[in-house]
Amino acid sequence: MDRKNFLRLLPAAGISPYFLPFGVRNGKGMHDFPSAEADTRAYWIQVMQKLADPVLRNLGAGKLKVNMPVESRGSDRHKYTHLEAFGRTMAGIAPWLELGPDESPEGALRASYIKLVHECTANAVDPSSPDFMNFLEGGQPLVDAAFLAHGLLRGYDQLWIPLDSRVKENVVNALKQTRSIKPGQSNWLLFSAMVEVFLLKSGNAWNNKPAGFALSRFSDWYKGDGVYGDGPEFHWDYYNSFVIHPMLLDVVHTLNESGIETSVPYGDILNRARRYAAIQERMISPEGTYPPIGRSLCYRFGAFQLLGQIALLGQLPEDVSPAQVRSAMSAVISRQAEAPGTFDDNGWLTIGVYGHQPGISETYISTGSLYLCTTGLLPLGLSGSDPFWTAPAADWTTKKIWKGIDVSADHAASF
Repeated sequence: MDRKNFLRLLPAAGISPYFLPFGVRNGKGMHDFPSAEADTRAYWIQVMQKLADPVLRNLGAGKLKVNMPVESRGSDRHKYTHLEAFGRTMAGIAPWLELGPDESPEGALRASYIKLVHECTANAVDPSSPDFMNFLEGGQPLVDAAFLAHGLLRGYDQLWIPLDSRVKENVVNALKQTRSIKPGQSNWLLFSAMVEVFLLKSGNAWNNKPAGFALSRFSDWYKGDGVYGDGPEFHWDYYNSFVIHPMLLDVVHTLNESGIETSVPYGDILNRARRYAAIQERMISPEGTYPPIGRSLCYRFGAFQLLGQIALLGQLPEDVSPAQVRSAMSAVISRQAEAPGTFDDNGWLTIGVYGHQPGISETYISTGSLYLCTTGLLPLGLSGSDPFWTAPAADWTTKKIWKGIDVSADHAASF
């Protein structure tokens, strides 16, 4: 089902869609985010489609390398950008697709995207495809093979199990190629761990050493109060949310699910992530902005992947309601998605935090890198009847405070 038909069916399903063209509300004051219309599941689905469609529809047709622009300050990013776009998009939309088809308009839309993703996966790993992707040359393929593996793990029943044996074999071969890439002493250790853990989950030969080594290192690098170092030292950036907490959660959970005990218990990993999620919720300003600190700011609302993942897991801290997280994240998402210049004339993301700001990027950033923002949409993996979506709009912590509302004191975690 295409987007136009999906929109036509929404009213019959009792959904009031807010599908104004992006940019219509750019004249609104900062205090107006999120609008009532943007603070809805229907709006989040629109954003997801706006982001994913250029990547998936071109890759499904075998035309991604032909049609995707490569904006970058680096000189060689064309070698990596296509796997970046696909792997990161998969990591973000997989929980929504894992809900599977059903009789609702949204369920029918999911069915069409599941089919499209199967086609994309086949093209990405088929050596005879014009869109066959680089899993071997340079260091970057390890990163985005891991995001692809993370997406397949998050959407295992819908995105992996139905693939035919030839495509599965090609995926496994592609992932195994990244074993020749040695990760640095940083969040990259989790990329090797994620690839191997997916191979374990899918019943393929796997190497247990990368996961064990990553867990040992991040145990040493834990700084307290829900925050890990990205390596031995602390960094003020969003990599605890871009990579570290999300991958630690899913690596350890998958190992434990397979009967493998880990040096760091899942309960500790989860408690630390819950504390970091509480911090993230407090970092969203009353206006739906957040501190532009550190590397990779061009991943936009992907900075809140961890907050969304904790909501998806139903593990938000007791004093943080699902509704206030939805409203806070809706404010950030709508503000960034609707900023003038966020998308080019053909619908591709441009480099920036708020609109087009190429100077804010690092040389490793390219068009494909930007699609990590889709991981800010993880709560779409909750059903439409979940309180995250059905509860009335709610003020989040900073909005309450700056309205003069009394709130509970915040304290560092002791674990």
